[in-house]
Amino acid sequence: MPKRLMYTGGPLDRAGDRRRNDAAVAELLSHPKARVAPVWRDRNLVEPGESPRAGWLTGEAAVTVTLHASVQVFLGLWEDAPYFAVDLSHHEEHALPDLVNGASFEDLRQVGRLLAADEATILAYARGMTHWHRRQKYCSDCGSPTEPRDSGHVQACTNADCGRSHFPRTDPAVIMLVTHVGADGIDRCLLGWSTRWDFPMYSTLAGFVEPGESLEEAVAREVQEESGIRVTDVTYRGSQPWPFPASLMLGFRARGLNDDITVDPTEIREARWFSRADLAQFGEYYGETDPNRPRLPRTDSISRRLINDWIDEGD
Repeated sequence: MPKRLMYTGGPLDRAGDRRRNDAAVAELLSHPKARVAPVWRDRNLVEPGESPRAGWLTGEAAVTVTLHASVQVFLGLWEDAPYFAVDLSHHEEHALPDLVNGASFEDLRQVGRLLAADEATILAYARGMTHWHRRQKYCSDCGSPTEPRDSGHVQACTNADCGRSHFPRTDPAVIMLVTHVGADGIDRCLLGWSTRWDFPMYSTLAGFVEPGESLEEAVAREVQEESGIRVTDVTYRGSQPWPFPASLMLGFRARGLNDDITVDPTEIREARWFSRADLAQFGEYYGETDPNRPRLPRTDSISRRLINDWIDEGD
């Protein structure tokens, strides 16, 4: 999986050594090249157009929006410019235009694929960090309020008798393409139509890693739970941050030992084995007008990359 996945390979130097130096970070925020990425209720600021761009705020607009933010996070440095994320979620929508110079807040899942890859990566980082802050307002040990520290990379308990530090949460999830050569000699892959989708979008199987299991064990368990297929030869293929809201997708390939499918109906509407010729008849996630035509996953996902890599191996 050598090609760059969306939301990976970001250009930022995260400059972790500077996070605890409040004076240095304040100086970076006032830097003439400083760029601020506002987030409102999990939506990123985007400049509209045929080729949308990230809605960075600079200069006086950056200073103003920071003063109105509930939290600010120092993201890092890129080409001598400091980058910050700020959360405006506590504002009502009607108050936003005065703060963001007419740009609009959009769901990154819808516009990310249209942005420059470096910009999309930074916006995903900003979204993930602000989402965590909104959900880490109280200490899970003692229930006391928390407050941001280390330039937004820690939430610290304000109770002096507790003082626990809380760090940004990332949930590891395995996502896997399972293949099987049938009695007819044709190589096929296993894809499932999730109950979350109203239209027939077939994707690789996936699930969260549970405590006390390895990633390979999680792959085997999830595939068997969702489809009844037992697997072997589990191999790692790559990873992708997926801050929707807080996942790290860990991609694998595995070989199925049986081909008789039994789905978990609470999660999967249908699972099937598809050949490369079958997938050539599928539509795209975006733009398909036939509601009954099967679709491939979105192009910015590791699921699609796992499928495409397998298709390319058949050329």
